[in-house]
Amino acid sequence: MQTFRKWSVFFVTVVILLQPGAAGAAFTVDDEVKLGKEFYDKLAKHDILVQNERVNKYINHLGNAVLSQSTNVLFPFRFSVIKSSAVNAFATPGGYIYVYKGLINLVENESQLAGVLAHEIAHVNSRHIAQQIEKSQKLNLATLAGILAGAFLGGGTGTEATVGLTLAATTSLSLKYSRENEEEADRLGISYLVNAGYDGSSMLTFLKLMKTYEFYSNALPSYFMTHPGTDERISYLDALVRVRYGKGGAKNILGGLGRVQVLLMLEDRDTEAAVRYFNDKLGKNPQDVDALFGLAVAHMKLGQPAAAFANFSEALRISPDDPEILLELGKAYLASGRTPDAITLLRRSYELDDKNKDTLLSLGRAYEEAGSYSTALEFYRRYSSKNPKDVDIFYNMAMAFGKTGNNAKSHYYFALYFKNKNKVESALFHLKEAQKYGDPELSAEIEKEVELLRPPKKK
Repeated sequence: MQTFRKWSVFFVTVVILLQPGAAGAAFTVDDEVKLGKEFYDKLAKHDILVQNERVNKYINHLGNAVLSQSTNVLFPFRFSVIKSSAVNAFATPGGYIYVYKGLINLVENESQLAGVLAHEIAHVNSRHIAQQIEKSQKLNLATLAGILAGAFLGGGTGTEATVGLTLAATTSLSLKYSRENEEEADRLGISYLVNAGYDGSSMLTFLKLMKTYEFYSNALPSYFMTHPGTDERISYLDALVRVRYGKGGAKNILGGLGRVQVLLMLEDRDTEAAVRYFNDKLGKNPQDVDALFGLAVAHMKLGQPAAAFANFSEALRISPDDPEILLELGKAYLASGRTPDAITLLRRSYELDDKNKDTLLSLGRAYEEAGSYSTALEFYRRYSSKNPKDVDIFYNMAMAFGKTGNNAKSHYYFALYFKNKNKVESALFHLKEAQKYGDPELSAEIEKEVELLRPPKKK
């Protein structure tokens, strides 16, 4: 994680280094789109981005709500969350905005987070990064690209040492945003924020929150490194709020930030830290349903079902129609062997939200555990249609078909499972077994799969 945090300081430098063209050349909009996608693909490939569907839907919904107030949109924007507890956010060319998990968990309301996104959108719309790239003429791109890219994507100790040696050279290039860049991003960003219906002062309160965080933290927030001149920004925003944007606005419009913060905390491997976090929130507000929910899930992870059920029950008492609480309690009941109770809660969760893929999968498992294999298969099929990349579902389907006595389909789905696991011999074995049953519904599909897997004939 130490090397991962280092790259937050160097993100502008890394973006430049990844550019295949010559330094100092004109950096076009097409160049920005190409480079932004390349950068995004590298982060996604190395599992640096949060993949939680609820979190990503929320951050993109919020980002697009702010973006809709901009009249100078050059790119199709994409908003993503970085798997790091560091407090930072940044933009890369091509409309890619990244917010760290740590920053999302720090903000006090939706408007503050919207203000951060508005600021980053303004940087992209103003092409501040592209301007810095065009000005830079001192980098040997071919030499340094692999070094820094390897470092922030998790290089070994040798790579870490190399990054340390390049620190002086890279920082001397003045690739951070200038004071003028930051003021322009604040000026445009606050207009996007207010026009979207949010409280304009939230940009100011967030920066003050960051200063407080710096005071109590033993490390400088990475946000200050990539967004310099915080004191000047506070003064500038204070004047803007007083003169132009002091009429107020909403702190929350979409809703659901608290639940997103909980989900991000639960993704952390340190479950004990999550318990402390949720207990601290409950100490401030015992009726915080999101904290109760998070604490219950954390207790289940720690193998403490009694504590989990107590917190789930209190959360449901406050919010009885919350599909996520119903889902997680249903999963907890299933894990504890209370299958009928699990089905009751999972069915209720499904009635409230029939688009949650996790609910479909959990219902399939619950009905399979209860011996209702046909119903289980129904939910497995729905899950597979909504989540085609999850090939593990073929194993569940194979087992369920086997329990119904449909051996042809059981072998067929085992074959699909092993095929997607690149175990060709096992896949061919199950396809040949499936053929023995002469199922007319499957014969053509089986033949097609056999042909795809059969090794080519030698000439």
